[in-house]
Amino acid sequence: MAGDRPEGGEVPLLYSEGNVAARVALEREVRGWSTTELADRVTRAGVKMNQTAVWRIENGTPRRRINLDEALALSRVFELPLEELMSPPLEGLDIDSRRLVQEAVEAFYEARDARDRLHRAVVAIADHIKAHPDSSRAIHEQCLRLMGDERDARTLSNDIEDGGHY
Repeated sequence: MAGDRPEGGEVPLLYSEGNVAARVALEREVRGWSTTELADRVTRAGVKMNQTAVWRIENGTPRRRINLDEALALSRVFELPLEELMSPPLEGLDIDSRRLVQEAVEAFYEARDARDRLHRAVVAIADHIKAHPDSSRAIHEQCLRLMGDERDARTLSNDIEDGGHY
């Protein structure tokens, strides 16, 4: 149908190798990685790739094709769902904005993982105190000794007494 095509052009594909190539270049640049570093990361993810292959994926004429194993490895390396890797890059977001968002996302996951780790540790200590009530005072004193800050140690001790961090 004539209405299905933009004037003078082809209908852009929602998912395509061209999108993957553009996303590979963008995601690599956002992370500040060279083509060599990306190739090394893909290789460590289990799919052998060299710097030339990355360059040809991003810039080649004709563009180097990407097989499924490579697409999955790139998805793992960039920590993106495969569907996102195949999608066209969002419009209106420059490299600096993407870097800031990437940093925020990484910090979010690191903080979440740290909160989860803290929660597990606090629950384990609370369970230990339940099983050994006579150890409670020494545990709280050890918190103060290790933390050095009475207010922080009191906060941790309260979390332990409550049986969890959340």
